[in-house]
Amino acid sequence: MSDCIFCKLANGEIPTAKLYEDDDFTVILDAGPATRGHCLILPKAHYANIYEMPEDLVGKAFVLARKIATQMTRAMGCDGFNIVQNNGETAGQSVFHFHIHLIPRYKDGEKIVANWTPGTLTDEAREDIIARFKAAK
Repeated sequence: MSDCIFCKLANGEIPTAKLYEDDDFTVILDAGPATRGHCLILPKAHYANIYEMPEDLVGKAFVLARKIATQMTRAMGCDGFNIVQNNGETAGQSVFHFHIHLIPRYKDGEKIVANWTPGTLTDEAREDIIARFKAAK
């Protein structure tokens, strides 16, 4: 897409702090990081979200996430990692080009980025969700 900022970043049309590149993906440091070392995995081809992406490429993206998180852990000495991938505005997606956030976590005062209060899964809700899931094949 000619107007997609992440397409331009992934394909070198806009300068970035590039950590990694292969035929399918570019990994860059996030310009507005949540923590020190926060980076983004961007496919070079445009896909708005995970639903549009070919299954094999989704697999490659998450294998790459593991590789980059492992190397970033060694490099930064972080104590944990958030791997975040949002789909749709309601889920927090603000740029509609598939991407994965890799967010190093540190014990020394970093706040939780993604957090929720656990709810309760009732028997009725569980059965309804299972039935809807199976019917949606």
